[in-house]
Amino acid sequence: MTATTDGSAGAVGPRAAAASTTNDTTAPEALDASAARATARAVEHLLARQDPAGWWKGDLETNVTMDAEDLLLRQFLGILDAGTTRAAALHIRREQREDGAWATFYGGPGELSATVEAYVALRLAGDPPEAPHMARASAWVRARGGIACARVFTRIWLALFGWWRWEDLPELPPELLFLPKWFPLNIYDFGCWARQTIVPLTVVSAKRPVRPAPFPLDELHTDPARPNPHRPLAPATGWDGIFQRLDKALHVYHRFAPRGVRGTAMNVAARWIVERQENDGCWGGIQPPAVYSVIALHLLGYDLEHPVMRAGLESLDRFAVWREDGSRMIEACQSPVWDTCLATIALADAGLSPDHPALVKAVDWMLDEEITRTGDWAVRRPGLPPGGWAFEFHNDNYPDIDDTAEVLLALRRVRHPDPARVEAAVARGVRWTLGMQSKNGAWGAFDADNTSVFPNKLPFCDFGEVIDPPSADVTAHVVEMLAYEGRAQDPRARRGIEWLLAEQESNGAWFGRWGVNHVYGTGSVVPALAAAGLPGSHPAIRRAVGWLGSVQNDDGGWGEDLRSYKEEEWVGRGPSTASQTAWALIALLAAGDRDSEPVRRGVAWLTGAQREDGSWDEPHFTGTGFPWDFSINYHLYRQVFPLTALGRYVYGEPAPRKEG
Repeated sequence: MTATTDGSAGAVGPRAAAASTTNDTTAPEALDASAARATARAVEHLLARQDPAGWWKGDLETNVTMDAEDLLLRQFLGILDAGTTRAAALHIRREQREDGAWATFYGGPGELSATVEAYVALRLAGDPPEAPHMARASAWVRARGGIACARVFTRIWLALFGWWRWEDLPELPPELLFLPKWFPLNIYDFGCWARQTIVPLTVVSAKRPVRPAPFPLDELHTDPARPNPHRPLAPATGWDGIFQRLDKALHVYHRFAPRGVRGTAMNVAARWIVERQENDGCWGGIQPPAVYSVIALHLLGYDLEHPVMRAGLESLDRFAVWREDGSRMIEACQSPVWDTCLATIALADAGLSPDHPALVKAVDWMLDEEITRTGDWAVRRPGLPPGGWAFEFHNDNYPDIDDTAEVLLALRRVRHPDPARVEAAVARGVRWTLGMQSKNGAWGAFDADNTSVFPNKLPFCDFGEVIDPPSADVTAHVVEMLAYEGRAQDPRARRGIEWLLAEQESNGAWFGRWGVNHVYGTGSVVPALAAAGLPGSHPAIRRAVGWLGSVQNDDGGWGEDLRSYKEEEWVGRGPSTASQTAWALIALLAAGDRDSEPVRRGVAWLTGAQREDGSWDEPHFTGTGFPWDFSINYHLYRQVFPLTALGRYVYGEPAPRKEG
């Protein structure tokens, strides 16, 4: 029995089968030769994809809400042009499911908010509501409660055009910025991605703008006469009920807010936004904060020719990926630092000479990307000297711990002609990373101790994870980096190891916060524990190895569907993918199981699935933005992780530096 990939409610069997590429009887010598050939082809393919400046970047594919909101922004600002609309609509139509809905990941079920936004975008493109594909979409939306059941962000976009009442949205006052940093629900209690989005939205919420709607949307309501049916409040004895009543109080405050106080609050918000604009015009290197920041500043009187606005709009254009068929896909973010450090590790572990020009050029570029200025992270870690790397081309305000750890691992694999420069950057990166350790001994992605329970309780925050607590995958990458720096016995590394051991689930796996899901978490933690000196016989590692063996697919690969974030029966289950098979192999190889049957079958699957040009195909989403709520297909994952796994199979495990 197989796991369905078309979003239907099919049964989930013990193994999710994909096209069979494995010969279980492959002789070890033949498999080794096949793996060596596949590794060489993959090296050539990846080298050919390097930019002349030294970086790598694959497309970052998410879902059509990015494209729909880009059109809605341009409609709101009065700059929507026919060419952009036509190209975006071509992409959006292509992503529609047969039942009329849109999913948020490949093969996933239809999702209400994505479908509402995609439908509205196609209406902007001129698709009539009676067209068959539009009628299917609107019927699907109505059957699931209509616009009233969509997420808050979707209804905010609709409120901008009068398709939804501002009074029926959660209140988000700009006075939130007056809360001191120690007070619950101050803006630094939110994860950096949420913080950057919420601050401009406080201005939008206060201004409550309405542009003339170009058409009605009655067909998306279950009852156009009552678009927002009454819902009783949750009991006041629970957090949901408390925050719902707080929201009602804030709606009252909106009507009577002192003009001077509100004006000052919006000016503080504007200054906060402008101060965090990056040199390329974007905010945080990600699309959503940039979109809302442009809207907020526009509402505060910044005209479209203002340098801040002009740079912001130009940065949004750089998120567009134009396809050969004339369609246009919007990336939510761009991942050059992440892709470059992973590509460097993959190539080095696949036998490329440490002084190969491509690796030296990559290191030069990564060194130039080091962040040496203080950002929002210093709110929780005042006095900590800066030093780290972000994910994107430009994001000096928000370096992240995951990228920093992987960049440091990459730098150590290359023989650079200026070793003193590398050593200085590594020293700064290690110092900053150690300083960002949370109180529990683990590491989050962007901030330390960003663990407040309150932000997720707000009625406004229904769009995904809004805090940044420590995770097993980030902590594992830090521990692995510290081990390769010869610091495995550092008390801070030991605390991280203890936290990881305590986080192992009863089945032997680890939860994956930033990748799908338990295969990613386990594929991150086992190599870290091994690098830190835990033997392959350690009970935690054996449990992990046993779990990986139990979820290997019949074809020899591994896969895990995004539904594993919500439904236990999907944990470790899904069609085999190149990246997830690689994660499992990386863990098994680190555990010392190179000659085991699961490893041989996994390597055979990878070599058999490789294309003639040395690449792999992977339509499935294996990256995570917010567990379940926002999923990512990193187009370079399908290249770098298989190459890393095959390289370590052929050339052996990289060795950590000696202690001291």
